[in-house]
Amino acid sequence: MARAFLFVLDSFGVGGAPDAAAYGDEGADTLGHIAEFCAAGAADRAGLREGPLSLPNMSELGLMHIARSASGRFPAGMPVPEVYGIYGAATEISRGKDTPSGHWEIAGTPVSFDWGYFPIEGDAFPAEFIETLCREADVPGILGNCHASGTEIIARLGEEHIRTGKPICYTSSDSVFQVAAHEVHFGLDRLLAFCRLARGLLDPYNIGRVIARPFIGQSASTFQRTGNRRDFSVLPPEPTLLDRLIEHGRHVHAVGKIGDIFAHQGISRVIKANGNEALMDASLSAIDEAEDGDLVFTNFVDFDMIYGHRRDVPGYAAALEAFDARLPEVHKKLKPGDLVVLTADHGCDPTWRGTDHTRERVPVIAYGPGIRSRSIGVRRSYADIGESIARHLGIPAGSHGRSFL
Repeated sequence: MARAFLFVLDSFGVGGAPDAAAYGDEGADTLGHIAEFCAAGAADRAGLREGPLSLPNMSELGLMHIARSASGRFPAGMPVPEVYGIYGAATEISRGKDTPSGHWEIAGTPVSFDWGYFPIEGDAFPAEFIETLCREADVPGILGNCHASGTEIIARLGEEHIRTGKPICYTSSDSVFQVAAHEVHFGLDRLLAFCRLARGLLDPYNIGRVIARPFIGQSASTFQRTGNRRDFSVLPPEPTLLDRLIEHGRHVHAVGKIGDIFAHQGISRVIKANGNEALMDASLSAIDEAEDGDLVFTNFVDFDMIYGHRRDVPGYAAALEAFDARLPEVHKKLKPGDLVVLTADHGCDPTWRGTDHTRERVPVIAYGPGIRSRSIGVRRSYADIGESIARHLGIPAGSHGRSFL
């Protein structure tokens, strides 16, 4: 039996990107800086976590050595155990530091074109686009029209949104158009329809994603985003590993937002779950159901959405420790021929300025029954991950990347 389980720890960078300075991120290191804060006691939080960062399972799979190969040093305060499994780091060659580019490159399809972005100063969105969108969606206008943090802008404009019926529209340094609206007062179905309309209107601007950000609550102090987020992505520029697997009669089990990221192309079934714990539960169930030749592909979004963007170092550390503690449950379900790959799509250093992603290398951890422990160094592209899975599952190689198996 040959099955593969690909887990993306969304935003878990390990520093060291050679082109970080071009993105304003020289020195960013998600793992390294979280470890520093924890070792200094600055990431302790009563009832949540305390002490040095503790990731014993990923450390035994080579995480400490990965960090040193990527950024030149071991993370502070963390022991360096004997290693089993395949371990290395990967450098992104796609342009941008966004979720679609990272995931598509992981799946063997780097992004060689430039995304469209919205300006930082003044109104973010073109007037003609907003005029058409509001007219066709039958809304009285929009709020926001700026670069913003999602939680901040909902707290600031949520009450006005409820009062006026105007959706809250904002962007970030990513190629993205985000829409926040109240699930009850505006309506979830209406929000999703608004975002689908925006997706079509934004294609000429080469914007990568439209994201629906529903929330509930009645005031700034009680607003909170729900698990009904949806991403509306453009299609990848060419067939990915997922398409190739489907073409060869395999099944791709997309857990979390993977289906949205790939515009539901190359997906056999979508398994929705909200939060890292539920995503792990869903992944474990998918492992039980996966057949020979199948891929289970999961995005663990909390690292990025809840902790990275909000610059919550203790929260990010605790989430990593909780994920690490559940890896033995994955180990117990593996059968001969199975392969597990742990990686990330970009960084989101919670100690960094601003609230955006950070350009970093990512960890590559691969293990399974009978797999020999070894270093694979620093890979020139995330696409090596997809090509390694392709080789493991016995389908022809793609045009990008090189297998490390």
